[in-house]
Amino acid sequence: MSEKKKKMGSEASSSNSNSNSNSSVDSVVDDVGQCRSSCGYCESGGSTSISHRLWARSLTVDDYQALLDRGWRRAGCLLYKPEMETTCCPSYTIRLKSSDFVPSKEQRRVLKRMQRFLDGKLDKSSDDLKDATDSSGDSQTGNLEEKYKTEPLIPHMESQIDKAVHVCIGGGDLSSDFQFPRASVKKVAPAKRKLSTQGSEDLLFTSSISFQIAATLRRQRKDVEHEKSSELGAGERGQAADTPKVIAEKLGSHLNSLAESLGLLVRAGNGHINFYSSERRVAVVRNQNESKQSSSRSCSKESFSSTARENPELKRRTFEVRLKRASFDPEEYSLYRRYQISVHNDSPDKVAESSYKRFLVDTPLIFVPPSSGDLTVPPCGFGSFHQQYLIDGRLVAVGVIDILPKCLSSKYLFWDPDFAFLSLGKYSALQEIRWVAQNQVHCPSLQYYYLGYYIHSCSKMRYKAAYRPSELLCPLRYQWVPFDVAKPLLDRKRYVVLSDFATQNGGPLPLSTLENFEEQTDEQCFHGSNDIFVGEDEDEEMDEFNYEDSDDELVIESSDIKLPKVEDREELRQAFGSSERRYK
Repeated sequence: MSEKKKKMGSEASSSNSNSNSNSSVDSVVDDVGQCRSSCGYCESGGSTSISHRLWARSLTVDDYQALLDRGWRRAGCLLYKPEMETTCCPSYTIRLKSSDFVPSKEQRRVLKRMQRFLDGKLDKSSDDLKDATDSSGDSQTGNLEEKYKTEPLIPHMESQIDKAVHVCIGGGDLSSDFQFPRASVKKVAPAKRKLSTQGSEDLLFTSSISFQIAATLRRQRKDVEHEKSSELGAGERGQAADTPKVIAEKLGSHLNSLAESLGLLVRAGNGHINFYSSERRVAVVRNQNESKQSSSRSCSKESFSSTARENPELKRRTFEVRLKRASFDPEEYSLYRRYQISVHNDSPDKVAESSYKRFLVDTPLIFVPPSSGDLTVPPCGFGSFHQQYLIDGRLVAVGVIDILPKCLSSKYLFWDPDFAFLSLGKYSALQEIRWVAQNQVHCPSLQYYYLGYYIHSCSKMRYKAAYRPSELLCPLRYQWVPFDVAKPLLDRKRYVVLSDFATQNGGPLPLSTLENFEEQTDEQCFHGSNDIFVGEDEDEEMDEFNYEDSDDELVIESSDIKLPKVEDREELRQAFGSSERRYK
């Protein structure tokens, strides 16, 4: 590698390079090749995640925009693209046009909650008291997690459900001819616990493994029916025994000991295996009765004090959003450590400053400074940025983003666990969409908000579709297809050439088209397989601790990347296309 290329790579590795430089710098990358690794989405256990990778020494914003529109993403200086036909969890680039965005009910609630907090009408404690049962439920969940601090609670529950599946296989209730998918347990958001129950219990955890097993058995039965079509009625009998409801009841009967050990109740409901607590509302009712008795003895005093609490002197909070070039900031790193340790349960020794820099600070993007009177670059310029959110001067969240000629690309978000009640994951996404809309005045080409990858086969990555109307990138022809067209196809199959089914008006596909479409052949991807049963509201709030904290889950250790000595990059230049834009 020549000294010139080394110099360019060094200059591009941090966006702190001289912003006044107008010299033209080309994109320089090395082809790392195909890589196999374990998957952080399906947790298959093997090296089932397959991607192609490039190491970028320098990269123009135009070239990276072109790569985004061909399914690539970056983590630090590493560019990666899933090999869609072979990887375990196909990842579709998702975007939305900011001017078309329509916030959902839940997203509007997030904005209102933040405004109430800033106006002094809401604080953390009052937000918890908004539903007196929510805080006590979280306390019980926390006590359970403390009980199993050496073995995380949810993985423990998942392993016990897997054992129940094996018991059913051994007892002949389930077929032993093939392998069933592993169980997945989800924590139910506090706001949805009461909506999911009819008695005094609250739903704390749920698993949809019965749906996944039922889908596998249905595919098995269909193959058998083709071979033995003369056996009348066999299909109906098998179908009755293979429903998620029946399977959930069978598994639930083997989980009573697990539930008792955790102080929970286990119950099958609508095909889901649900874990309930019966303690919360009993305690709340008792407290309410005591409160009524007390108020009857001192009615006037209680009424006065209540009125005083409802009308406190409001203390407004200051809120500030700062956009800065990507660089190492000790305060940001301290917040990142707290977030990773508290929210993701990372051990402190693994949250190293070096890995933080490689993942969230280093960037190959060549900064393009703003230019006066030119409507081709926004006032902040193009490049990699950190968007800081401050409340009363305290840093509460940082969004790691790339600002490119056509879009704002969201990369990662970390936030203060003390402010989790503000749903900062959702709030920051709404702010980023708003930022794009506002800056179209300065840069008309800047129209889109890129949310990273949408992974339909992974329930925790489906939240991105809540920002509507969105589009998914066809993995073959690189055409954008409305999500409403893509979803019913992805309900049936993991990998789909989406452009084959794009309609002229962008509307939903005809039912006849869906009926003729080949059904899914994988274990875990089918309609409703990963959905948590918490009600019918499409805008239901997801557990932000698990779902809305970040985009990329790929952790890059640059020391593991062996760079080839590549001098002939003509093929890569052709892949990027020529860059004819020049910025002043």
